[in-house]
Amino acid sequence: MKSNNIDHSKIDYRYKWYVMAATGMGIFLGTIDGSIVNITLPTMVEYFETSFSTIQWVVLVYLLTVSTLMLSVGRLADIKGKKPVYTVGFAVFIIGSLLCGLSQTVQTLIAARVLQGIGASMVMALGMAIVTESFPPEERGRALGLTGAIVSIGVVIGPTLGGLIVEHLSWHWIFFVNIPIGLIGIPMIIRFVPDLRPTGHQRFDFAGAITLLLCLLCLLLGLSLGQERGFTDSPVLLLFLGFLVFLALFIMAERQAAQPMIDLALFKNVLLRTNLITGFLTFVTQAGSIFLLPFYLQNSLGYSAQQAGFMMVVVPICLGITAPISGALSDKIGTRPITALGLAFLLVGYISASTLSLETTTLGYILRFIPVGLGVGIFQSPNNSAVMGSAPKEQLGVVSSLLAITRTLGQTTGIAVLGAVWASRTFFYAGQVYPGGATDAPFAAQVSGQHDTFILAVIITSASLVLAIMALVRERNMKKLQVESISSSAGEGIGK
Repeated sequence: MKSNNIDHSKIDYRYKWYVMAATGMGIFLGTIDGSIVNITLPTMVEYFETSFSTIQWVVLVYLLTVSTLMLSVGRLADIKGKKPVYTVGFAVFIIGSLLCGLSQTVQTLIAARVLQGIGASMVMALGMAIVTESFPPEERGRALGLTGAIVSIGVVIGPTLGGLIVEHLSWHWIFFVNIPIGLIGIPMIIRFVPDLRPTGHQRFDFAGAITLLLCLLCLLLGLSLGQERGFTDSPVLLLFLGFLVFLALFIMAERQAAQPMIDLALFKNVLLRTNLITGFLTFVTQAGSIFLLPFYLQNSLGYSAQQAGFMMVVVPICLGITAPISGALSDKIGTRPITALGLAFLLVGYISASTLSLETTTLGYILRFIPVGLGVGIFQSPNNSAVMGSAPKEQLGVVSSLLAITRTLGQTTGIAVLGAVWASRTFFYAGQVYPGGATDAPFAAQVSGQHDTFILAVIITSASLVLAIMALVRERNMKKLQVESISSSAGEGIGK
């Protein structure tokens, strides 16, 4: 792949915190809109007089759009420049938010969510790349720690904010609140984000972009429909087959392209692969569990939407405290030990969450989820820093997109797979399948199904922790070999 030859001397680090504020607004809005709708789904079912299987597409179509477009957006930004793509994306997102809030039918709302998702894909794909460029290398961990905190808080705080809005206003305001933030953020982006345009002729890999889009679309639709119809359903199996076929075509296209969408050589870096995998698995468990909690708190325990929202704020509070600290520490002592520590906290949290019951008190709920918030906050910041630190400057957009897509794919996979596990285990404990879905089952059966789902989260997190520990050992061995090699070379020089 040809170098983009970006002139990084044009960056004025005096404006780095303005850049952080501007990109932070966009990242927060793009992320929060993937989860804020969750807690309003029961309200929307009644408002539109539709089924839950239909209304859940308000969430899924947004994640589908974001996930399928982000890598193409990242490559486009590496060719044309990150600032113009990010700015257009922010504007499209705000227009989409306005149309969502004005929607009067579920069909128009779903269509508006597609437009909103197009804008969000541009914002979420490039936020970390812009921050990485705008801060000096010695402050990258701290900066990405804050960005990672914004991302994770956006994912987790969505249901809390949504509960407050639905309780005091209406579901329309879930989308309208984005507009004033966008009107502040867009001028800040235009004013402070450095406009680094690559020189030299670069071509966009259309074959790679199309096959990748179809590959991801088949995978995400298969996961989403599998939750509703079952993963052995014929159309679902065909979608998974389509995913494998288009994945093979994408790899073939990338190997033959002179300027591919993704430089496959990036994945030869074992430690980079580990960070992307553990990040993906963390979001699978995080999104899957958060998707279930509003139903547990409101249906099984009888809390209002506002009360449930306040209870769920424990995770973002702990996350917001720990993420900047862990990011700053990663600049000093390295990323590997901190990511492993974060996953250990997360494991403890999911083990505790697996003991939730119909008798769980408010305090009992909070104590169980404090380790979850601490774990996500400690893990995400150094993990993001490790991924972005391994990216060549001319591929920051693509690597930022890879990092973002592990999040959205994790969210979609978590909601689909953990949701399906919860439903199937709930039906098992209830002794029958309910046509209206698992939410119609007795509360005791729902809680038992939730217990099994958190056990699966424990297993997934344990696997992530093992991978993180292996990466830590590998990194230390590599450093030891480097020291020995330097010492040996120095000894030979003295001997001569």
